[in-house]
Amino acid sequence: MCMNKHITLPSGERVAALGQGTWNIGDDPKRRADEIASLRRGLDLGLTLIDTAEMYGDGRSEQLIGEAIRGRRDEVFLVSKVYPHNASKRAMPTSCEASLKRLGTDRIDLYLLHWPGSVPLAETVQAFEALQRDGKIRHWGVSNFDTKKMASLHALAGGAAVQTNQVLYHLGERGIEWELAPWQREHHIPVMAYSPTDQGRLLHDEGLAAFALRTGRTPAQVALAWLLARDAIVIPKTRHPARVQENAGALDKPLTADELHELDALFPPPDGPSALAML
Repeated sequence: MCMNKHITLPSGERVAALGQGTWNIGDDPKRRADEIASLRRGLDLGLTLIDTAEMYGDGRSEQLIGEAIRGRRDEVFLVSKVYPHNASKRAMPTSCEASLKRLGTDRIDLYLLHWPGSVPLAETVQAFEALQRDGKIRHWGVSNFDTKKMASLHALAGGAAVQTNQVLYHLGERGIEWELAPWQREHHIPVMAYSPTDQGRLLHDEGLAAFALRTGRTPAQVALAWLLARDAIVIPKTRHPARVQENAGALDKPLTADELHELDALFPPPDGPSALAML
């Protein structure tokens, strides 16, 4: 098992490029033991970035993560997200405090605005900054922002402190490559890719399956390795420890230039602009 790749945030902090997502985790009590074991196995394998949100299961995901990382908090780079309607100077401290309580920790490493909302971005930045001053969060970022929104944010006072933009990005959804990803590269803001296997749908693609078999990988490993080759932070979700082991295997065999070219033929890049895809 090779070491995890790392991505440098604008702050200079290095984080695990292959992490763990938790959407829909914590919803079924019968799966709780496996979900906790899966997250802990991921930590054992170096998948130390864990992503969640106050929205996920109305906080149940955060509660489960809190249990999974108990006694191991310092190993984890913890990411959570605030609802847009809670992204004001008045409401964000309450939301953050509730997330901290559920997570069983005194700080969130990266706190994201889940998607653009009606609260002015300038106010949201000020709310993030206040939480940083209070030691409740270490960094902040956004999710589901298109290029125009990112440019508007970056131009605000304090807006250049944004650390990432978490967006839908996978082999079958490459729309960000036309404009958003180049803009973020230019401004040294890494992409964080959610639903990297299209909620499992990619794994049933015949072309991908044939490519994976021929190159000695699983379809999931190809999908993750492709995003890692594009210097994205990748947060696959699984509730099975064996699949965490499989996901980590994407780090063992990076894709070659020829393989990346072949995947471009199977899953072509965009040939024009499109609206930002979201789940």
